[in-house]
Amino acid sequence: MLGFLKSLFAPKFDAVLDQKMKSTPFLVDVRTPMEYSSGHPKGAVNIPLSSISSNLSKFKNKKNIILFCRSGNRSGQAASILKSNGISDVYNGGSWQNVNRYLQS
Repeated sequence: MLGFLKSLFAPKFDAVLDQKMKSTPFLVDVRTPMEYSSGHPKGAVNIPLSSISSNLSKFKNKKNIILFCRSGNRSGQAASILKSNGISDVYNGGSWQNVNRYLQS
């Protein structure tokens, strides 16, 4: 029974994210500065969701952009904004803990 519960709540392996994390990603935390200061993956920059549109120049010519937040919701919104502005090499990494897990493996 315990094994079944663990399998339900254990983080799932994301083969795409795993591959992208091995290719020098541009890590972008879209949480607020306060959330960012409470912990983030090493090497990540903080560009809050509310300022993604006004910071499009920071994404131009970047490859392998991985966005993340607390749950994956805001990073999904940020990915949509970037894609609608012609920036296509974007991936929603989900939560910052999830992205951090791939950095440490």
